[in-house]
Amino acid sequence: MLTGTTTPGDEPRRSAAPHAAQTVALADAARELPSYSEQFVSSPRGARLARRLAVRRMEEWGHPPASDASCTVALVVGELAANAVQHGRVPGRDFGLRLVLDAAAGLVRIEVADAASAVRPPTAPPSSYPEGESGRGLLLVDVLAVCWGSEPRRLVGKTVWAEVPIEPSAVV
Repeated sequence: MLTGTTTPGDEPRRSAAPHAAQTVALADAARELPSYSEQFVSSPRGARLARRLAVRRMEEWGHPPASDASCTVALVVGELAANAVQHGRVPGRDFGLRLVLDAAAGLVRIEVADAASAVRPPTAPPSSYPEGESGRGLLLVDVLAVCWGSEPRRLVGKTVWAEVPIEPSAVV
């Protein structure tokens, strides 16, 4: 489900449709797309576990851990989960991970939800200084994903999502 493109300096690639999450939910219901959801402790250990379980799920969907698709999903999940832990952590609240495989479109949608409503990702990937120790995560997401963005959650928090391309798999 390709929803848009961007060039450097543009806002995150957001859908022209009402809300990408609504579009995915409708597509999931209509086509019964394979998906995976889980809550994790909002800690570095939880972020690592989310990344590992995303790789395991990709393997179950026919993309071995060393494949380009699995490595791309692992990198994006790792960055979004680390951001949720570092910037979106609310004491006592977990973060959620959701993966949706759309094999027909050649995409995996990654959604990471946290409880911090006030802290939103920047509207464009930040420029980073070569000497800096951080600040490149959203640049990485921007390069690897065909589109990405964020949306407020219904009651509290936000969901940061990205759609990454995958090669066809043998098993789904």
